[in-house]
Order: sequence, then C-alpha cells, then structure tokens
Amino acid sequence: MADAVTPRWNGDKYQARVFWHNALHMLATDSVVVEVTFEADAPKAFDDVVVKYDPPIAGSGPVRVPATYHQVKWHVELGGRFGYKDFIEPDFIGATSVSLLQRLREAKKIAPAGAQFDFVTTYRIHDDDPLSPLLSGTDRSILIDRLFDGTTDRSKTGKIRKLWREHLGLASDDELKAVVSGLRIFDGQLSLDELRAQVNLRAEVVGALTCRNNSDFRYDGLAQALKSRRLNSFTRETLRAILAEEGLLAEVAPLADAPLPVAIRSFHGLAADLSIASPENTLVLTEAFNQRYLRADRSWQDDIGPRVSTFLAEAARRSGKLRLSLDAHASIAFLAGSVLDVKSGVDTTLVQKGRVGSREWRADDGTGAGAARLVVTSTALGKGRDIAVALGVSRDAEKETRAYVAKSLKGVGKLLTFTMPSGPGQQVVAGGGHAAALAEQIANQVRDSREDPDAVVHIFAACPNSVMFFLGQEHRGVAPCVVYEFDFDRRGNKSYQPSFVIE
Repeated sequence: MADAVTPRWNGDKYQARVFWHNALHMLATDSVVVEVTFEADAPKAFDDVVVKYDPPIAGSGPVRVPATYHQVKWHVELGGRFGYKDFIEPDFIGATSVSLLQRLREAKKIAPAGAQFDFVTTYRIHDDDPLSPLLSGTDRSILIDRLFDGTTDRSKTGKIRKLWREHLGLASDDELKAVVSGLRIFDGQLSLDELRAQVNLRAEVVGALTCRNNSDFRYDGLAQALKSRRLNSFTRETLRAILAEEGLLAEVAPLADAPLPVAIRSFHGLAADLSIASPENTLVLTEAFNQRYLRADRSWQDDIGPRVSTFLAEAARRSGKLRLSLDAHASIAFLAGSVLDVKSGVDTTLVQKGRVGSREWRADDGTGAGAARLVVTSTALGKGRDIAVALGVSRDAEKETRAYVAKSLKGVGKLLTFTMPSGPGQQVVAGGGHAAALAEQIANQVRDSREDPDAVVHIFAACPNSVMFFLGQEHRGVAPCVVYEFDFDRRGNKSYQPSFVIE
C-alpha cells in the first residue's frame, strides 16, 4: 500500500513546487505576475497552476500573453517516453475518460485570447516521434506553420493532424489549429529534488525562508493546507500576508557590495521566469526576433550589436560588479564577453541556466582545476587562409559546420574541431572556472593555428552561453572573427547564419 501511495504523494509535491516556483516570482519588485492559482476551480483543464500577467507578456506570436495554464504530470522514473498518439489517450494524464487534447479544448473555451497552455512532464518525447521536430527550440511551443504545412493526411504531419482532428470530432484543420495554438510542451523537466532547489533559490532571492537542511519541505504541505482552507489563488499582497502569517518571510537588507543584477533577453523561456533584474537594468531584444530568428528588417551588426554594447557599457559605469543573466543567443553571449573582457575591470558573475536550474558561474569559482579539457582535431580543407572553429560541447557541431563551410566559405582552409572527451552533453561543463578554462584553451589553440594574423576565424558553437561569454572575453586572441547562429528550430536555412563580425 505504501508503495502505491508514495508516487501519488510525490506527484502532489511536484505540482506544489511548480506552483511555488511561479508564486514566489510575484514578490520580485519588477514582476508582472499578478496572480497565481493552485488547482484552479475553472477551467476544469490545464488547471494545476494558473499564472496571470499584467501587463500581458510578449509571446512567440504577435498576440501578447495574459495568462499561462499548466497541466503538470510527474512520473516515478525518468526513462519514460511519449509521442503524439498519447495525446488522445486519457490514461496518459492519469484520467479515465478525458484526453490531454480534450482538456486543452475545454480550457480554451474559458481562457482569455492569447493564453498559453503548458504541458509539463518529466517524461520525454521519443526522438523518432514526428511530434519532436514540431517543437520550438525557443519556447517549446508547437510550430503551427510546420504542423499545418499544407501536406496531405498521409504525410508525417498529416497523420498527426488527422488523428487529433478525428479524436476531437473536428471538421477541418482550421478548427484544430484554433485548439492547439498556444500549446507548449515542456518534456524532460526537473526532478523533485532539482525543483526543490529551484524553489529554495527563488525564495532566497525574494526574501522568503528556504528549507535546505530539512528532510521535509514545508512549502509542499503548505500548498495543500492552504487549498484545504479554500485559499488557492494569490496576489502579491495576499501571498506576502500568508507567508508572514506562516513565519516564512526573511527580509534581508541588500549587501552594500552586492553585484548589480543585469539581464539581456533575446528570446522567451518559461513564462514565469521573466527577469532577475529591474526593468531599467534589463535589455529586451525580443521585438527584433521572430522566435529565434532575426527579423528581415533588422541587422545583427547594425541594430543588435550597438544596443548590447551600449547597454553593458552603461551598466559597467554604474557598477564595477555585475550579475549577468543571458536569456539570449550564443552570439550575444560572445559579444557581451567582448565588451566585459578582462581589461574592462568589471567583475562579472554569470547566471547559467540548465537542466538543474539556474546557478551562478564565475571564472574564479574553482571548478576548472582538474576538470576535463577539450579534444582538438585540426583538418585541412583547402588552401584558404581562414579558420573555421566547431565547438561541440553541448552537442556535435562538426557535421553542420563542414556542410556550411563547403557551401558558403570557400576561403576557409582549416577546420578546428573541439569536443569533450566524454562526448557532448548538457552537463559536461562543471562551472564558471571550467567554462573559462575551456574558452582560454580554444583561444590559445586558435592563436597557435593561425599562420596569417589577418585570417578570419569563423566560430560555430554548440555550447553553454557561459563558454561563449568567456570566449568573448578572449576575443583579442581570435579576432577578426565572425560568430554564427544555428537554426535550432530548422525553420529557416536548417544550417548556420552569420551574426556579428568582431574586429
């Protein structure tokens, strides 16, 4: 009996932690989250956690987002996989008669226009399932133009549309499009312990007590206790009052020598993770992009570059210590490093995000000592003087780099490929010191391999933004260089495109 009850308890805990992760954000001074509800009374679908914004936030489309509705599904094991067919099966979400798609349709009847609907699960989408390439690498939304691509019902996307359309009893693809627009699928989400760490981190930031050293996690039981008292919907004021009543507020005076929090955002992540810096210390570039893609009327070099450089230079004048969060393209991380390089005199702490949440990374955090270094392979491609650099840290980058160079960079005569000894992965970089050491290794190798000081270095990277930032700090050793962005959503050229030229 205990073995059967424990998974249910843990599922309740997971849902509660998703709630607190969103609710505590309201206490940030610059938050636009105005209400968070746990197990909402309506709509009776995607009601596990409901987050409302005022003013509405920018989304991946033209309509601003007034609210996000979460359907949360935790699983005992992390090895589970699912695909598009599971979205019509009630038991996939632990129901008996209503599927995920049916819940989505019912929720959209009540939710305001432009709302987002997030399916959050610890399971992962099958790599070979046709649903996988339909998700945006920017905000995990379904790529509507790719799902509704005009193909017949016999195509890969057509089979998805046909199954979903017939399951919902819809007469046309246009009706189905209205149902699935705004659906985002967050698969492979944090474990219970990782989510606990994130709630503790957010609590610490906004002045609430943490529960790091207890075997129990008080926030879990508090969410259920409040729900039993019919207290499940909170504004900033009511949440603060409840936390004060429960003895969970820990007002801490800011340290006089604390770093200035600054943020650059060029694409959207989870809706509630809006900012870690005040509006005047945040550079928002999302209006220049359509998801991850630079708008046709904008230029990396003439529009984005000057705004980033000016913003960081002004921040550095206000404080010699910065805490920098980069929800931004790799090219922007590199440019940021070139502005805040070692000669700038600015002490920079980076907020690195990953599967285990947000962590502070510094070049002097000690993680570089004894950590693995990159394996370097040098390949002659021709007689050109330029050098191509493929950084395969998070994923393999050599194949796409070779293809792009062969097609578009006839002046490249040498390819330097950098890989981790254990292979690519999301957690192969141990911390800021490790990232800085890897960046220094890359810069030194490029410098030693360059026979012509005027040769252009073309950088193709698949690595954490922190590595790109630290490599940007080493830009004097690799410039002149061109940084490239990869088509993660495979909606554009399905390859790389140049961004900044740095002299």
